[in-house]
Amino acid sequence: MMIVIYLLSYLVTLFGGHVFTRALMKKFRPHNASGIEGAGAVIGFLERALTLTFVLAGQYTALGLVLTAKSIARHEELKDRHFAEYYLIGTLSSVLFAVLVGIALRVLLGSGTTPITNIFH
Repeated sequence: MMIVIYLLSYLVTLFGGHVFTRALMKKFRPHNASGIEGAGAVIGFLERALTLTFVLAGQYTALGLVLTAKSIARHEELKDRHFAEYYLIGTLSSVLFAVLVGIALRVLLGSGTTPITNIFH
């Protein structure tokens, strides 16, 4: 039963977060958007999956890994203020969605420790 609960939380996080972030980002799309078609969506899915995993494992400091990796990859582009704001809105909204789902799941499971370690029990 626990596996089903975790699977559902990942599905909500990945797809619900995608819809949420995409709707928010439509208003802020940069004029000179470039890159691989669909790469942003894949990066967002990975970002939310890692974020949810870290929250469920109680490893909140590891969230810095997600933000740092993205910032390093976009270092030069972040010098453009419009792109930097667009990037921050997208990244923070995606991470926020995953963190909120993770915290909600931890509260629902009534576990103040690391509930993901109990997945097969």
